[in-house]
Amino acid sequence: MTSTTAAGGGSPVLGTRHKVRTAIGSAVGTTVENYDFIGYGTAAALYFGTAFFPESDATTGLLLSFATLGIGFAARPLGGIIGGYLGDKIGRRPVLVGSLLIMGLSTVLIGALPTYETVGILAPILLTIVRVIQGLAFGAEWGGAILMTYEHAPWRRKGAYTAIPQAGFPLGLLLANLAFLASAGLPGDWAWRVPFLLSSVLIGAGLYIRLKVEESPEFEDAKEQGTLAKNPLLTVIRQDWRNLLRAFGLRIAETAGYAVSITYITSYVQSNELADRPHTILAIVIAALLGFPATLLWGRLTDRVGRRPVYVLGTTLMLLFGVPMFLMVNTGQLGLIIAVFVIAFVFCHNSLAGTQGAWFSELFSTETRSSGASLAYQLAAVVSGFTAFWAVSLYEAFGWTGPAVLFIVYGAIGLFAALVTPETYGPAKRAEVERAHAAALAQEQGPGAAGSTSSYATTGA
Repeated sequence: MTSTTAAGGGSPVLGTRHKVRTAIGSAVGTTVENYDFIGYGTAAALYFGTAFFPESDATTGLLLSFATLGIGFAARPLGGIIGGYLGDKIGRRPVLVGSLLIMGLSTVLIGALPTYETVGILAPILLTIVRVIQGLAFGAEWGGAILMTYEHAPWRRKGAYTAIPQAGFPLGLLLANLAFLASAGLPGDWAWRVPFLLSSVLIGAGLYIRLKVEESPEFEDAKEQGTLAKNPLLTVIRQDWRNLLRAFGLRIAETAGYAVSITYITSYVQSNELADRPHTILAIVIAALLGFPATLLWGRLTDRVGRRPVYVLGTTLMLLFGVPMFLMVNTGQLGLIIAVFVIAFVFCHNSLAGTQGAWFSELFSTETRSSGASLAYQLAAVVSGFTAFWAVSLYEAFGWTGPAVLFIVYGAIGLFAALVTPETYGPAKRAEVERAHAAALAQEQGPGAAGSTSSYATTGA
């Protein structure tokens, strides 16, 4: 084995020739799927309480609407288990394509569902069924997209590359809310139907790019060497349960924190008449615009300082921002409301999301990576899915301090998990990777190039 693949389990030091295409293909898919999934969260906060549960009072309708949001999240671990298992057994690529197709079709169906006014109790039942299908597909999506990108990426830039599909989250958030902002003036149900129906345009683009992505070199190497786990799910539970718990705690801070600071705050602003719908969506759009480059920058930062320091920073900010977040929103001033969404998303959320792709991938071996990372990632989604529901309940019992404390608790869980999780890209590892990078460049460029590659290898080029 040459220096370009040594110790990389089949992953070239400089990355594969398809590394950029893979990252972009993964990002397009995660953008489409986050557009679909986040669109539901927005619709649940703004429209579904009256469209599917009109016989309830306002608070109960909102609770029921968020409950269907939570059901989709509850289905995600099963999707993660299925997708992770298949990713470790038959490959990452088939999971990428299949999850996107199922997710897209279920989202278009939401846009075509009849409301309570038309078919009565059948309407929320159909909504729940489609929501479960959505959750299964989304659960299978993340592991395939992240691991394909990680295993194609250059060793010294795995944080930067895995942040590209993670940036699909703010991009999907941006597109979904732009769609809802543009459709807000449409009559009746078209205000929420059109954004879901428009996802059909994005599905074709995502499938086209993903079908051109090649299988992971690390998976192919493991398959060739005959080292694939017979039952990757049981193997990772038995051998890596500690890392499963650590990644679970890390993920809770990011996903459940988002559920409080973005999903719940959106409905909080509306129900307390602190801002109208267009202004609320505008605030989210601004945060998403900034969140896209921020996620990429946080990923790059982890390649320079390690994974843990960035995560510690993000979770610490959550601890400090819980109370100020509500104090700022309660003023009803648009500028401060926008600032809340920007701080919560760009600094608290994106710093964690930009780190997870590389850190979670590095906590598990190639043979069980898809199952381990997917299971931990999606189990935490159950907590996130019901967080908005809990936040509404806490608000009814304690006022705004209830959801504020909930946000702080999630930050504390994430901070503790970060402190007890091994640093997978510390100074010694970064130095080793730099040496391998310089050697790989010298080998690629031929004799006489070694002297010119040393400085090149340490400049981040």
